[in-house]
Amino acid sequence: MLARDVMTSGVVPVNSSSSLAEAVELMVKLKVSGLPVVDDRGQLVGMLTEGDLLRRAELGTERKRPRWLEFLLGPGAIAQDYVKTHARRVDEVMTEGAYSVAEATPLADVVSLMNSRRVKRVPVVRDGLPVGIISRADLVRALGVMMQGAADQPKRDDANIKATILETLNRQKWAANSPISVQVHEGNVEIRGVLTDDRQRAAIVVAVENTPGVKAVTDNLALIEPFAASLY
Repeated sequence: MLARDVMTSGVVPVNSSSSLAEAVELMVKLKVSGLPVVDDRGQLVGMLTEGDLLRRAELGTERKRPRWLEFLLGPGAIAQDYVKTHARRVDEVMTEGAYSVAEATPLADVVSLMNSRRVKRVPVVRDGLPVGIISRADLVRALGVMMQGAADQPKRDDANIKATILETLNRQKWAANSPISVQVHEGNVEIRGVLTDDRQRAAIVVAVENTPGVKAVTDNLALIEPFAASLY
């Protein structure tokens, strides 16, 4: 899947020179937790999110640091905090240089970016102009669609289910060399075998449960200590 497949289109940006009050009113009206910030040419220059608004003088939530830490940080850091908590313009409070992706960016790359940069949403741009946004909620919605689609797949016969399970397990490094047997009867799967790590058991059960056509899983896997396994 690509960014364009899951993004929320028709995103409403806010100008960097707008007042913070206008931006907050827009966020409340649209029921969103973040807005792309653009310059006068419409180019993306940052993001204004709920995280940027948590510490505000109006709320009495300014950061309170010990005096010794203020001394170590110096007046510059303290002044920067003051701007964030008292500023009235969007460009004074926003997170500058927002990370963005193109419409054709693979979804895996989008998620990697969100994880590595610890952001909850990523603007989608075309020629520098925001055309959409991907949030965690968008990813959850996409997941729901995919899972529903998997549930709606046509029935499969037992032989096909068994072959798919064995093929899936053989592709996994954590299961490829494990002596596992699989029996399938009317979509009900029984798995047997000997494992040395209980985490393998959980992964095998999940892999079987995710196989199209499986109705239920009976776990008869045995767990033995690694030392004991070496004696066999």
